[in-house]
Amino acid sequence: MSPVTNDAVKPQERNEEDSPARGLSSPLFDIIPPKFFSPLSSPNRLVYWDCIHKLFSVMDTQLSFGIEREILADELQFYFEQNQAAEFEEAELAAADPRKKANEMLRLLENFGWIEVETDKSYVQRVNFHDYAVNIIKTLLEISDGKKVEYQGYIYSIYGLVKESEGDPAAILVQIREQTDLLITGLKNLNSNIKHYIDELTRHKTVAEIMNALFNDYITNIVDKAYHRLRTSDNVSKFRPEIIERLEAHGRSKTYLSKTAEALAKIKEISLEKAEELTYQYLHEIIEAFRSMDDILMEIDQKNTQYQRAAINRAKFLLAGSEDVRGQLKEILLYMNEKVNDRSLDLNGIYELEYMDELVRLFGSSFLDEKSFYSPAEGKKEFHPQELSMPQPDLVLRQEKLKRMTEKMQKILSPERIDSYVKAQMGERRLMRASELPLQSVEDFMKIIYIRLYGTRKNMIYRIQKETNLIHKYEEYSFPDYTIQKKEK
Repeated sequence: MSPVTNDAVKPQERNEEDSPARGLSSPLFDIIPPKFFSPLSSPNRLVYWDCIHKLFSVMDTQLSFGIEREILADELQFYFEQNQAAEFEEAELAAADPRKKANEMLRLLENFGWIEVETDKSYVQRVNFHDYAVNIIKTLLEISDGKKVEYQGYIYSIYGLVKESEGDPAAILVQIREQTDLLITGLKNLNSNIKHYIDELTRHKTVAEIMNALFNDYITNIVDKAYHRLRTSDNVSKFRPEIIERLEAHGRSKTYLSKTAEALAKIKEISLEKAEELTYQYLHEIIEAFRSMDDILMEIDQKNTQYQRAAINRAKFLLAGSEDVRGQLKEILLYMNEKVNDRSLDLNGIYELEYMDELVRLFGSSFLDEKSFYSPAEGKKEFHPQELSMPQPDLVLRQEKLKRMTEKMQKILSPERIDSYVKAQMGERRLMRASELPLQSVEDFMKIIYIRLYGTRKNMIYRIQKETNLIHKYEEYSFPDYTIQKKEK
């Protein structure tokens, strides 16, 4: 495992078994055949994957991954008889009958190293998936199904294993290390996924696309499924102190260390001395991983805030349609963005855009006066002291500026202001739909959006419940309705 720490064990101090160099004695491609990935990168990849998925589904229900070849041929034949079945690119195979396609597929998968065919004592051929193929198929199915990491499972599992006082201490320590590695990997993936959403945000050109990406995609798949639980019910901080305390106690216990090292030496088939070093290393890695987990969580918080702010600001920008300087600049920038996209230009490049001449006009001036950027040199002058006058402030102008500043501050939709707004709108009610809130202006529309965003925060007086198949409309824009519920005191 690679913990999130700067105090990681140096390469020369690592146990030989956990060193990346172990790949030299057992390289990946000594296990996986050279043509193993060819089916998934060929023009026939759709038909290959469909057949692999079909075979795995049939064999997964058996006591083992072995099953009679004729049964699998029947399943593939049935697949090729369907109208929606993927087809081979080669004309000869595409024109073949379904039975021939089924047998050819089994032959090809055997040649590529996905399956092996054995003949038992009754001269019946049985097909088995190779063990490495089973692992890869499961991973590909998880990717295809969009499976998300269940942080709660990892955290509770680690917490339960750390409190376990009976059983093989070496096996328990190895499981804790593996579960911690999966937790760290899951957090890093969540961090990367939020960055992916931020990068994708610039591709959305309308408010409808931005709201759909924010509420129907990001809020549903990231905030509701992972981030919200990670910061509330599944918060690592609830379990971390006791996990670290118990592991540190294990590191100080000679009885635990000797017992674990003896068991680890048998499991790993290494010397007792190396097993003792490995025990210390595992404990150190797990403890440092939990201590340094705040760095990842902090970055996740920052990116989550960055994404939501960027989405709202982009929506605000597109909603602004005034004819003042700000509105005109918006239209110019949108037009430039459209031209850049039409020409598929690299945003990091530097180009001369001829159509810009029609949008912006620059001119030079050679006339100098007291307001020019150029300050003419003046000769030496004699200084004559004068009495300083203290101008009286213009109270009317001051009040006007204070009024404008107050109005501007009132428009900032902070969590506290949204809390007060929700409290005022709900009154004595416990439940209220977003569609019941006032919606007369863009500001009202933005408040409804911010209520949905801030509803995931722990310190708000309310919480959000999603509704299904309910659309709340504002002019040409729409978003899913939701229920606002006051929290119990």
